[in-house]
Amino acid sequence: MPGDERLSSGDGRIHVFGIRHLSPAGAYHLRAFLDEIRPQVVLVEGPSDAGDLIGQIASRGVVPPIAILAYTDQLPVRTLVFPLASYSPEYQAFLWAAENGVRAEFIDLPSDAAVTLQAARRASAGLEQTDREEGPAADRESGQTGRQDALAERRAFYRRQNELYERVAELAGETDYDSYWERHFEHSPSKEAYRHAIERFSAEMRELLEQEERAYDPREASYNAVREAYMRRQIRQALDTVGPSDRIVVVTGAHHVSAMDLALPAMSDEELRTLPRSSTKLTLMPYSYYKLSVQSGYGAGNQAPAYFERLWDCLNRQDAARLPSLYLSQVALSLRESGTHRSTASVIEGVRLAESLASLRGGSMPTWGDLRDAAVVSLGFGDLSSVAEALARADIGTAIGALPEGVSQTPIQDDLNRHLKRLKLEKYKSAVAADLELDLRENRRVKSEEAAFLDLHRSVFLHRLALLDIDFARQQKIRQDAATWAEHWVLQWTPEAEIQAVESTLKGETVELAAAFVLHERLEGCADLSEASRIIRLACQCGLPKAMEEARLTLQRLAVDAGDFAQIAAAANELSILIRYGDIRKVDTSSFVPLLQQLFLRGTLLLVDAAVCSDEAAGGMVTGMNEMHRISQEHPEEVDDERWLAELWALASRDDRNAKLSGFAFAILLERNLISPDQCSQEVSRRLSPGIPAELGAGWFEGVSMRNRYALLSRSGLWQQLDEYIASLEDEAFLRSLVFLRRAFGSFEPREKASIAETLGVLWGLDGQGAAEQLQEPLSEDERGKLDELNDFDFGDF
Repeated sequence: MPGDERLSSGDGRIHVFGIRHLSPAGAYHLRAFLDEIRPQVVLVEGPSDAGDLIGQIASRGVVPPIAILAYTDQLPVRTLVFPLASYSPEYQAFLWAAENGVRAEFIDLPSDAAVTLQAARRASAGLEQTDREEGPAADRESGQTGRQDALAERRAFYRRQNELYERVAELAGETDYDSYWERHFEHSPSKEAYRHAIERFSAEMRELLEQEERAYDPREASYNAVREAYMRRQIRQALDTVGPSDRIVVVTGAHHVSAMDLALPAMSDEELRTLPRSSTKLTLMPYSYYKLSVQSGYGAGNQAPAYFERLWDCLNRQDAARLPSLYLSQVALSLRESGTHRSTASVIEGVRLAESLASLRGGSMPTWGDLRDAAVVSLGFGDLSSVAEALARADIGTAIGALPEGVSQTPIQDDLNRHLKRLKLEKYKSAVAADLELDLRENRRVKSEEAAFLDLHRSVFLHRLALLDIDFARQQKIRQDAATWAEHWVLQWTPEAEIQAVESTLKGETVELAAAFVLHERLEGCADLSEASRIIRLACQCGLPKAMEEARLTLQRLAVDAGDFAQIAAAANELSILIRYGDIRKVDTSSFVPLLQQLFLRGTLLLVDAAVCSDEAAGGMVTGMNEMHRISQEHPEEVDDERWLAELWALASRDDRNAKLSGFAFAILLERNLISPDQCSQEVSRRLSPGIPAELGAGWFEGVSMRNRYALLSRSGLWQQLDEYIASLEDEAFLRSLVFLRRAFGSFEPREKASIAETLGVLWGLDGQGAAEQLQEPLSEDERGKLDELNDFDFGDF
């Protein structure tokens, strides 16, 4: 068991203080230890190339939680995050150093080496695809299997390692490892007790992990060995820069304490040169308590960051005994705010219960687990679900950090923050989701132009962020009648959004430039007509006129050889929307009118020929016909509506085209009142006659029923003809037609089915309402059996 002399090697000038990341007691006792030792240098485990950020981390105006983010400056972007809360020992070490005019440095691997080694470690474990694959296809398949085996092995390792830690907790009489750590370390009464307990824990756990082959991962061990050799090198270098009587304090994670012995070899110059590296950049970013929590997947986090901040506050007030009442009072307050009343007496009983639980386990005060158990019993009356949300608020909270202006940021982060301030969106930079309703029309009740179009500028900014995949804003659907000027967004800031913003630096130094870069890249690889038209719309929403023009030229080039009716219709529809509503976004759309005319004419001429298709392809054709007809009605002066109607007549009258599409064309003409009752009766008789194959007749009716149901329901003559047609079918033909008719009626709403049933009842000489009720009764067992037989019917190749 190594003593303090070994850990303080270097002629007694090196003092190692082991901590757990995000440990309130560690931070509290570390400050007391620093006050006692009064070192000239404080060395902290963390990326050594982030030393320039330490002064900014400790500056005024910084509100934890925050994080150091390292990211590669080439694709694919890899990141390394070093989070800090107010109760992080590392953060308090920086504050102490700043307050006392002492030098503070990071001593862990620089980010360019750490991010590369971590990527290699993940790749070797099957967690990340390697950049290069060798050998024939069979070898690659074998390699893939190997990666999957490695991934399963690594997951099994973590499970085994967790089992080891849980065994330690079980031997200590605790229900879980977190409770073990809190009771034996966070509740430690003095800095000496805390420090020596950490030293013993480090040595014993490392020895135990090495002895337990099942819980030993050579990749993890090798990575830690490289880090520790580098940290010893940094300690030696720091020792050379101070006076013979000056002292150095090293702040490192509990696992590494016993490895900070300078009698062990440090990394040599040659070993340092051979470290694999990837060029990286560093920045600071706000972080959140949710991200720190285990629920978010951050491995070095804790389950209750808000709870541990409350513990930190109590330690600083030297009133840790008050923590149980504060915690349970917060849970009760959250319950009351949600409408569930809990009395002060219940809180008092909960505190007593938690203290009793702690006493049963030999603790000096309740742990977080004890307090949660007490809350469930005294405030939830034994039901966890009734207090789960209140517990989450007390455990995790909604805190999100903040950085003042001037603190190190990437250019795009600075630009993003400027826009948030200019557009009055700063209050939405919260971990709690909030709705934002936008009205893009001019606000004439304000004085300045900026205020008059505030919501429009907000819309442009949010669309740019969405284009960059920055998950700050999510647009929600709204009613169609308000779609021209209204937008509904849900805003929620997360550390992931900050990371995504940083990654966007590779695309441009401002949000606008990065958005323009994304659109340009998409256009370079665009070979799809509808995609090019969507890019035009995106460019309009993002307020990027140059990108709009570039997309217009791309679309015009693709339109020359376009032959897909559905794609042409989709592209024309996008242009139609842009032209109709472009004035709301203050965009000149006059240059798009000739292109709309060109696409509409091309789609019109392709309609009849494109209708030679299967029923599966007919779905896309129906969507395209809807879009084309909408354009013809909304732009009567720009497009040739007469030519479009003529082609619809041609398709409706053809027997050699898809029957559903012919029926759909007929329905559009019927809706436009271009078909007289006699013409309608004649066409229905022709299509629904015994001489027409049943699948064609029923398919035609399916197409007719897909548009304007109200016009269809009001034509009793049509239903009479359909009734006569079905009655005339032989059994085999009826079975064929039943498939299509059931599909056609399957999309009808219940009230529409009731209306049809009433109409048929009247035609049969029955009471309409009574017939409707009878026809819509559940099927009998006999009827269900016949339908089951239909499922086995051989429909041939049609």
